[in-house]
Amino acid sequence: MTRPADPALRRVVAFVAALNLGYFGIEFSMALAIGSVALFADSIDFLEDASINLLILVGLSWSLAARARLGMLLAGVLLVPGLATLWTAAEKVLAAEVTVPDPWLLALTGGGAMAVNFICALMLARHRATGGSLARAAFLSARNDVIANIAIIGAALATAATMSPWPDLVVGLGIAAMYADSAREVWEAARQESRDPRA
Repeated sequence: MTRPADPALRRVVAFVAALNLGYFGIEFSMALAIGSVALFADSIDFLEDASINLLILVGLSWSLAARARLGMLLAGVLLVPGLATLWTAAEKVLAAEVTVPDPWLLALTGGGAMAVNFICALMLARHRATGGSLARAAFLSARNDVIANIAIIGAALATAATMSPWPDLVVGLGIAAMYADSAREVWEAARQESRDPRA
């Protein structure tokens, strides 16, 4: 059965996708410039969030069964930033290229990311309970990103105090673990949706 797409949700998802894509470019450039694993992880997540929201935009008018299948696919997509972060962190450690990122640029970029993600989370919050697994995936991504950005700012403060590369690495790995938990939540929501008799 096909469900009509909520016009308000479609507008929100489109706007959130545009915001995520725009800030991806900013944060990815800064991650490369200062050698930050945490910013790299978060920038890849911005790109992933833009992709997720574009997929959701397409899938909103699909049948409940098709939306549930897309939700399961998105659960897999949520794992990608975490895997990319683990790879980047391992490369740096094994190659002895663990650098200390500029703490003030790290904090400034993380603060900008937090503002963008907070706006996205607020916009998506009203739809998380009514939009099915797709809206839940979008909301969880934005919510988790706010938490990740707070951790990045904390890492920046710890880096400024210690001039050690480890706060940045630890936060990057923590962000990767959070992606895995979000993937599990979206997968469970999609499975429940697929068992709905209307599907």
